[in-house]
Amino acid sequence: MQNCVPCHRDDGTGVPTVYPSLSHSPVVNGDPKALAQWVLNGKRPPNLPSGRYSTQMLLFGWMKDEEAAALLTYVRAHFGNDSPPVAPATVAEARKP
Repeated sequence: MQNCVPCHRDDGTGVPTVYPSLSHSPVVNGDPKALAQWVLNGKRPPNLPSGRYSTQMLLFGWMKDEEAAALLTYVRAHFGNDSPPVAPATVAEARKP
């Protein structure tokens, strides 16, 4: 709640042109490793066009693999999304350079 809601809102809709919506997002529902790399390291996913949002994603690299996997799984299963869970091993792989 305290880390995601300020930007993405309670319902995951974000703020148009400022913070992206999590609802039906191609990034959220796409490659889970690319999503993890964005959330943990700030690496922009290939399916998010550069310059689309004026803000930068805060980095959550401080999270343990299990915590990050649970967060990403939650986002991929809520806000109108219906994507498979993210495994801690996928998060660990996303941390590698």
